[in-house]
Amino acid sequence: MTKKVMFVCKRNSCRSQMAEGFAKTLGEGKIEVTSSGLESSRVHPTAVEVMEEIGVDISHQTSDPVSDFQAEDYDAVISLCGCGVNLPEGWVLREVFEDWELEDPDGKSLETFRSVRDEIKARVSKLIEAIATEVPA
Repeated sequence: MTKKVMFVCKRNSCRSQMAEGFAKTLGEGKIEVTSSGLESSRVHPTAVEVMEEIGVDISHQTSDPVSDFQAEDYDAVISLCGCGVNLPEGWVLREVFEDWELEDPDGKSLETFRSVRDEIKARVSKLIEAIATEVPA
């Protein structure tokens, strides 16, 4: 049974979008992944740019509110911004809940975006190792 992961952030614009892109790429065939926000906005163009630099295309992803999803459909919930305290209780009571509290790169330099991107990649890799179950081909 493949684990389902939800990445949540304030606006589902930068950090959660990058996490979704990495999880889909690095966890292909191992986990299912979605991202959402306390509110929806847009996929940030600079997030798209810094992910493209390393060969991960997130330009097709959409920004969606967490209210469009059901907590019980997910095994793991990862907050990237410290917004876990603002989530309905069902979301924080999943099998795995982590609050990574990463810096918000919005409005900051390209270097900040790259730094946050690289930290997200490392954390997503560890998460996949910890929860993924190989799906037979």
